[in-house]
Amino acid sequence: MAKNKNKNEAIGLDVQLTKSEAFIEKYWKTIVAVLLAVIVVVAGIFIYRKYMAGVEADAQNAIAKSQQAFSAEQYEVALNGDSTGALGFLQVIDQFGGTKTANLARLYAAICYANLDQTDNAIEMFEKFDSQDDQMVSPAATAALGNCYVQKGEKEKGAEMLIKAAKEADNDAISPLALFQAGEVYESLGQKDKALELYQQIKDKYFRSALANDIDKYIERVK
Repeated sequence: MAKNKNKNEAIGLDVQLTKSEAFIEKYWKTIVAVLLAVIVVVAGIFIYRKYMAGVEADAQNAIAKSQQAFSAEQYEVALNGDSTGALGFLQVIDQFGGTKTANLARLYAAICYANLDQTDNAIEMFEKFDSQDDQMVSPAATAALGNCYVQKGEKEKGAEMLIKAAKEADNDAISPLALFQAGEVYESLGQKDKALELYQQIKDKYFRSALANDIDKYIERVK
């Protein structure tokens, strides 16, 4: 019985091997194609990462002059570059797309446009900026976008963006200011109940902030 069992197992194994060999022979080209595709994708990711690391370094070098112009409040130069061939933020965005530096350049460009009273361009750039998961830069960008909408006359939308910024930040640095600005917008719209809610939130939740020291008079004003 043991011999027969072993013999049957051997025959079964031979059948399985034969089936596998037949499968491989029949679909060999497909298997090879799939393997090659996997290799190409993996190699491509590796090469792309190395390439992007080099591009990122180039982008950081390229943006330096624009950042200097921005710090000097030379917003036109910061946006468009200068006669020396230094790139502006707009050229950095075009030439180094996909890099973190190009994304940062969008934020810089948005602020430049806002300072040049080009509100529509500022809004476009703020919306193209890829927000990151942090409690300072991203909420500040959202708050700035909200201010642009207010400036444009879309006050309700602007107030909503400011409230969103306050929630994203949830800190004493950005949240009270964003809530206060939203409250003033609602006051200007005659919606004192919404303004009161926001002012009260500053008093209750962000009582350590500088704005909380004077918030009582605004609460009284809208009651």
